[in-house]
Amino acid sequence: MNMSRRLAPLMLMLMAFSVTTLFAQGKGHESELRTVRGTVVDKQETPVDSAVVYLKNVRTQDVTTHISDKEGQFRFSGLDLNADYEIHAEHEGWTSASRSVSNFDNRKEFVLTLKLDRKKGEK
Repeated sequence: MNMSRRLAPLMLMLMAFSVTTLFAQGKGHESELRTVRGTVVDKQETPVDSAVVYLKNVRTQDVTTHISDKEGQFRFSGLDLNADYEIHAEHEGWTSASRSVSNFDNRKEFVLTLKLDRKKGEK
C-alpha cells in the first residue's frame, strides 16, 4: 500500500508526459501540410461563381476539384509539402493559365488569382 502511494505521483507525471507528447506529434504532422487558396476572376477581374478549379499532384497525377463560391474563392487544404502541384480553373468554355506549386517553395500557404482569359483549347 505504501509503495503504491509513492508510485501514484510518478504514474501521473508519466501519463501527463505521454499525453503532451501525443499532442505535440499531431501538431508536427499538421505543420507539414500546405494550403492553396485564392480567387477565380474573368478578364475584367470580376470574381467568377461556380468555376471548376483543378489541382493535380504532378507525381501521382491525382486530380482534385473544387467549385468557386459566389466571391470566386476556392481552397485546397491538407496538401503534402513534398509534392508538386499544378492548378488551373475553367468556366463556360474559358480557362486560366496553369500555375505551379513547387515542393522547393517552403510556404505553407499559397494565395493565387486564376484569371479566365483564354478560350479552352487555345495555347
